[in-house]
Formats: sequence, structure tokens, C-alpha cells
Amino acid sequence: MRGYEVNIAADRLVAHRGYPRHYPENTLSGIDAAIQAGAKYIEVDVQLSADGVAMLFHDRDLQRLCHQPGALYRYGLRELKMFRSGGSKIPELKALTVLLESHPSVTAFIELKRISIAHFGEEQIVTTVLNILQPVLNQCVMISYSLSALEKVRELSSQPIAVVADNWLELKQIPVQALQPEYLFCDIQSLPEQDDVHIPGAVLAVYECIDAGLAREVLNRGVDLVETFAIGEMIVSLQKGKDL
Repeated sequence: MRGYEVNIAADRLVAHRGYPRHYPENTLSGIDAAIQAGAKYIEVDVQLSADGVAMLFHDRDLQRLCHQPGALYRYGLRELKMFRSGGSKIPELKALTVLLESHPSVTAFIELKRISIAHFGEEQIVTTVLNILQPVLNQCVMISYSLSALEKVRELSSQPIAVVADNWLELKQIPVQALQPEYLFCDIQSLPEQDDVHIPGAVLAVYECIDAGLAREVLNRGVDLVETFAIGEMIVSLQKGKDL
């Protein structure tokens, strides 16, 4: 173990899809609530509608959240506006841009979803997202499981990027390292049972954690950021040195 305890506060936590413990995921109400609770980092997921509008949505299909069949890209914006996720509309990415403009100290991790990349291609989704985020690009990091999409981000912009992987070991592979990503994301359960998990040259973030004790442990082993669905509770618990 490292010979010190990390001073854990809001700047070590990422509000994963907003504040899903209390609000529908990837919604403006949840994201705003996370920021009001003290979040310095948020993470959202982006897909394109059938007519090419960037929307905040995580799943490969609409069934779990909206009780509708099929993928988001099969529906145009007009149809998507009629659907509800936990009583909330599926928001457009441009609405997040407006929210971020009101909170210039907040950093947003914008995940480009593979299902949308596969359907529309890297250039369309990357160009669309970069254009919408133009007013707040200095607050944004583009993240994805897709290395080809991140290569396109590098080609078209100077934005920082993050590779997302299921397993910590994948983050050390040559194709990932060749991109020289500023951030790396992996499943917290995939971390090796060794003292120091830090990967030189990048900020390491892990998902998903609502256990303050576990968050404290991995932060002291070299993790830099922890994603959580319970941002408010985690901030309070970690600042008080208590577990949820």
C-alpha cells in the first residue's frame, strides 16, 4: 500500500450519468442535481438519433429506460421527444452545453457510444459532438471504448481523450498507449490485486462504485477518479471518513 491516505473530496469523484441514485440517468435534472451536490466531474453518454441529433442516452436499446423497442438511432428527434425515461425526456446534447456554460468549473466526460459509431461512422458522430460542444470544449473530455473514434477525435481536434475498457490490463496494451490518452477508464472490479495500480502518463478513473470504503481503498492504490451513481452521498461519506 502507499504510505499515505488520499485526501478524498469531490475532486476525486465523477458523477456517473448524473445522479442515478435519485434521478433518471443522463437527464438534465440528474446532472444539475449532481453539480448542486458538489460534483466537479460528470460523465454522460451520447448517441445520434435517426436524423443525426446528438442525444444523452446510455443503452443499446430503449427498452429498459423508455419501454420502447429498438435502438435510439432508429427514431427521429420528433419521436424521441415523446418518450420518457423515469418521467423525464431524453435530453439533447446541446442542452448539456447550456448547463455547462453556467458551471465553468465542471468537467464533463462525454462518452461516444459504440452502437452509434457503428451505425453512423466515426466522423459523423465526432464532428456532430464537437460542433455542439464548441462553446464548452475547454470543459470536455471525449471518451469511448472505440479506439477508432478516439483517433478521429485526435485527427479533428485538440481535445483530451479517454480510453474506456472493461479490464485494467487492456489499458496497458500497445494500441491504447499509442493514442497517448490523457485519461483511462476501467471497471473497478478488474483492478489487479497489487498495491499500486497507477498507469504512468494518464489519469486513471474506475467505474462503478457506491461503496465509500472501496473508493477510499482504490484511491490509495493509485486510482485518480472514481465514478459513482450516488455522488452526493459519496461526497459526504468520504469527507466525513465514513462508509455508506
